[in-house]
Amino acid sequence: MTETTVGIGGAAESTDMVLNIGPQHPSTHGVLRLRLVLDGERIQHAEPVIGYMHRGAEKLFEARDYRQIVMLANRHDWLSAFSNELGVVMAVERMLGMEVPERAVWTRTLLAELNRVLNHLMFLGSYPLELGGITPVFYAFREREELQAVMEEVSGGRMHYMFNRVGGLKEDLPAGWLGRAREAVADVRSRMDVYDDLVTGNEIFRGRTRNVGILSPEAVHAYGVSGPIARASGVDFDLRRDEPYLAYGELQDTLKVATRTEGDCLARFEVLLEQTHNALDLADACLDRMADLAPGPINQRLPKVLKAPEGHTYAWTENPLGINGYYLVSKGEKTPYRLKLRSASFNNIQALVELLPGTLVADMVAILGSLFFVVGDIDK
Repeated sequence: MTETTVGIGGAAESTDMVLNIGPQHPSTHGVLRLRLVLDGERIQHAEPVIGYMHRGAEKLFEARDYRQIVMLANRHDWLSAFSNELGVVMAVERMLGMEVPERAVWTRTLLAELNRVLNHLMFLGSYPLELGGITPVFYAFREREELQAVMEEVSGGRMHYMFNRVGGLKEDLPAGWLGRAREAVADVRSRMDVYDDLVTGNEIFRGRTRNVGILSPEAVHAYGVSGPIARASGVDFDLRRDEPYLAYGELQDTLKVATRTEGDCLARFEVLLEQTHNALDLADACLDRMADLAPGPINQRLPKVLKAPEGHTYAWTENPLGINGYYLVSKGEKTPYRLKLRSASFNNIQALVELLPGTLVADMVAILGSLFFVVGDIDK
């Protein structure tokens, strides 16, 4: 006869618990699973388990021509669709040695910054929601609707714009659109103080985020973290300033790169907020410049079958969530031989391995939400 004692008194305290967070429902940021090893309320080990949304976009790139791959690239980070398209068409244009018309360059820059504001507003509203504050998300969606209206007018899409083309943009801007875009930017800017007062001025929000989930600059470099998360840890790197593309070389006086040194959840939120303000300023600067541009084409005429010459190139852009890179290899055919995508969220989410151990379960959501990721961007 064997006698067994099961989980009474202090016996359970010395046993680690393995807890699965997720897989989460697709209507959240996507399907992510965290495998946590807990000692009581404290996390000992964390492993992000990815791949639940994997759609094989990189392999599909090889079976689509250079017009069709724009659609695949558009969708992995559904909050940054315009910026996703941009990297792909820039890589193909670089392979072709193609010069893009000036009006297309400035319009792309304007739409990229409006897309950046749309992306950031989603996280500025949803992050407080994850910590229990429901009000900011209503304000965030009000501002998003203002900007989405002008993006929808110009492209026909609310989230997946499909407006970039190799050689420029799909078509010219509607009559009077620049004025309506300027009004939308002014309206959104006039109400941005809501986030300063309602969120960053809230002592409960600050208590939940200050000195929580501190990411060191060394960890940023080790894991390849980029974007607002890296800059919140004092890593001052922004491709728009350090390796300008599009019209950013002419916008250096307006472009202000937001940084913090604390590296905690609060710093990441503050960098995102400051970057949103600056994106609105950049949009205004683009609108001023476009008002002075002479009429001209907005795209290049392309052959019926577009083939990139044999060779390889790498194009990278400062996406709203960080650095997106596109390594394009061509064998001279109408489809890419290989197109490797380096997405911002994929690298950023790896930092959870470093951030979560040693923290409390109650702080896990605060840390997870502050990494501002989209799971489609992880799984591609």
